[in-house]
Amino acid sequence: MPKRLTKFLQKRILLVLFFGFTFGVLALIGFNKSVEYTSTNEFCGSCHIHPHVHESWKLSTHYDNRHGIHIKCVDCHLPPKGEGYLIEKIKTGVRDVYGLWFKDHESFNWEAKSTFEQAQHHTYKASCVNCHVNLFPLTLSPKGQDAHLYYTQNEEDLRCINCHLHVGHYDPNAIHDSNIDFGKGEKKNLELYLEATQVKSHESFTEKIPNSTVSFEMIAIPGGSFKIGSPADEAFRKENEGPQKEVKISPFFMSEVEVTWDEFLAFYAQTGAEGRSTDTEGSRLEDEVDAITGPTPPYGQPDQNWGLGKRPAITMSYNAAETYCRWLSQVTGKTYRLPTEAEWEYACRAGTETPYFFEGDPKDYSKERFWNKIFGVDTTNINSYVVYEANSMAKTQTPDAVRANPFGLKNMLGNVAEFCQDWYAADAYKNLSDGVQDPQGPASGTEYVVRGGSFKSSPAELRSAVRDYTKSEAWLKTDPQMPKSIWWYSDANMVGFRVVCEFDDKTGNQ
Repeated sequence: MPKRLTKFLQKRILLVLFFGFTFGVLALIGFNKSVEYTSTNEFCGSCHIHPHVHESWKLSTHYDNRHGIHIKCVDCHLPPKGEGYLIEKIKTGVRDVYGLWFKDHESFNWEAKSTFEQAQHHTYKASCVNCHVNLFPLTLSPKGQDAHLYYTQNEEDLRCINCHLHVGHYDPNAIHDSNIDFGKGEKKNLELYLEATQVKSHESFTEKIPNSTVSFEMIAIPGGSFKIGSPADEAFRKENEGPQKEVKISPFFMSEVEVTWDEFLAFYAQTGAEGRSTDTEGSRLEDEVDAITGPTPPYGQPDQNWGLGKRPAITMSYNAAETYCRWLSQVTGKTYRLPTEAEWEYACRAGTETPYFFEGDPKDYSKERFWNKIFGVDTTNINSYVVYEANSMAKTQTPDAVRANPFGLKNMLGNVAEFCQDWYAADAYKNLSDGVQDPQGPASGTEYVVRGGSFKSSPAELRSAVRDYTKSEAWLKTDPQMPKSIWWYSDANMVGFRVVCEFDDKTGNQ
């Protein structure tokens, strides 16, 4: 090949390489600039139309702090660079643009999106520790040291936002400390009940809590027999729901609705343990053995700022629920307690043998069915009886939101799950004999039975036979106190309880 042609080709190759290199550099610079631009708070705000996101960020310690440091949106809502940053940025961007263009943002439940359950999908623990390298700074309080020590021992199960949910977006109602003012609302000018209701027959009655303005409805549940558990062919059935056994139940009374905050706070006001000495079981010491000591102040806001009043009381421990029953028995002169598992299911079914006490097939309501996902389903009937994931707005509701079952009980299958007095065993029904009278459950155990669905539950989890149990350790994971509270669960806002009253010589059964 002639030298002249060779030099020409060399020049062409060099020219191509030069322009290719230049274009690559410019493209890289442009790409980095675009990444930087699309990572600014202003750009994030162009898609995110959350009405309070910017204002709450500017009020938070991630913006308003003594160091003058401003934490950007991407510092929390994307992982650190080099740890999947670009991939997550692309996925987040596509999702946000799709939501902006194709979804009705007026229908978004912003309150629910601020909960831990949803926030954990949009924040990264790696980003938290990328900035907060030292978890034990000199300025950390003793309580904070205890909490961070517990975190380091349980890093696999905990995220930073378990405790610091509102650090990036300030919530004026969030309390991250001992809530000594909890339950001290304005006193209403209502009638103060001096005596409990006298009951002389097995008929529904209105109970009045002495020395309070609070009353509640108790429904007379007739005695009878039923099949506890679910048949083998019931949709979504679990192994612990069988085998079915015929059991007999004596007449009793059950509260129309779950114990409300009004009722629980009457107990809290009369027995609250603030400033008192208590042993580890929560009972007063020997010089005060006749009295009942109630809960110490909670850490944070037990009602999740959803409201008190007639909403079901939540986040109290099993110990607190049992203590409430002992106190209610003492002040009313009756025998109040948690229901047995058999009593609970008998009252819930109210004479029915179908998955729900109302008409409807769990398969027809379930989102697990592809057909239902595509075409939807008519939920008018189930929505009228139960507060669950589809109609709860991700929080508890007041009893007037639903209709009662045939016995006159409301929200047996939803709103909040409910404690029962039985120890839990997966094979409890195997040990039952057909025809047994008022079964009490296993003689011992480590956790207690929980029955009924909650505002978080799917239709499959609302069936009358569904069984669950307390999870004492898991429900206290984010309690920063040492030792952990025996009165309040930090991680169980979906559980409450209702009471039963025995039909005995104290209530006219003579």
